[in-house]
Amino acid sequence: MTSHIESDAIRSAEWVHDHLDRFQTDEPDYRLVEVDMDPDMYDEWHIPGAVQINWEEDIINGLGGNVISKNEAEELFGGLGITRETNVVVYGDLANWFAGHAYWVLKYYGHENVQLLDGGRRYWRLEDYEQTQEVPEYSSREYEIDGTNEDVRAYKDEIIDSLDEGRPIIDVRNPQEYRGEKPPADIPNTTEREGHIPTADNVPWGSAVNADGTFKPESALREIYAEYLDRDSTTVAYCRIGERSSITWFVLSELLGIDAANYDGSWTEWAPDESAPVERGMPPTTTEGDS
Repeated sequence: MTSHIESDAIRSAEWVHDHLDRFQTDEPDYRLVEVDMDPDMYDEWHIPGAVQINWEEDIINGLGGNVISKNEAEELFGGLGITRETNVVVYGDLANWFAGHAYWVLKYYGHENVQLLDGGRRYWRLEDYEQTQEVPEYSSREYEIDGTNEDVRAYKDEIIDSLDEGRPIIDVRNPQEYRGEKPPADIPNTTEREGHIPTADNVPWGSAVNADGTFKPESALREIYAEYLDRDSTTVAYCRIGERSSITWFVLSELLGIDAANYDGSWTEWAPDESAPVERGMPPTTTEGDS
C-alpha cells in the first residue's frame, strides 16, 4: 500500500527503484542514505548505492538533545559525497524512526532537498526490489553549513515556560510509557522518573503509518491530527530519545503543513530535571492506540 500523499518531502519506493541509476554514481546530484536502529542491518542488505549513517555514533553526541555540531555535520555529510545541492533520500527500519531523525537533522542544518523513502526498508523488501551487500565509495565533497533552522527544534526551557499558555504538545510514545509505567523491553529505559509532560496529548507515532511502513493517506492523517491543523502556536512532538517524535514532526510539518517542532531532548532530557513537571496516568479523553 503506497501513500496517497502529494508532497515533496517523500519519495515512493517505486520512484527510487525506477531511478536507482541516479543514486549509484559518484556525482553528488543524488544520494541514498540508510539509518537504522541496528547498524548491522545495513551489512545484511541495503538498497544499491546507499551509504550508511550510524545514528548513535554519527548523528548525536549522547542522548538528550545532543545533536552533532556544525563542524561534525559538515564532515559527516561531506564525507558521504553530499553537497548542499544534493538530493538526499533517507530511509531505514522501523518505518523510518531513525531515518526520520536524520532527515530532521538535515533540515535543522538547512538542507533543503531531502526526502524520506516512504515505507523504508520494510516496504522495499515487501516489493522484492534489488538488495545488495556491496558498500559504495563516493568522493568526499565540500559541505558548508551557514546556520541552523531553529523553527524545527523545541527546547526544554521554552516548553516549561509555555505550559500555562495552552501550547499543543504531543507525546508520541505508546500509552504504557505515557502513563508512567516501565517502558516495554524493546524501548530503552533511559530515566528513573516516568510519566509525561503536563498538558501533552498521547497520539502514538504509529497512528500515522500503515502495517507496511508507508504513511497513511492524507485524508486519514488530517483526521488523526485534526485538532492541531489550525492551532495558533507551534505544536511540539516528543518521545523518549527524539527519534519516534521525528516521524510525528515529519507528518505534521512536512506532510500536513502544520507549524511544528521536534523536542529532540525528549523524555531522556526532561525526566532527570526535577524542575520539569511530570504527570502520570492517562487522561479520560485519550484513546490508547498503536505503539
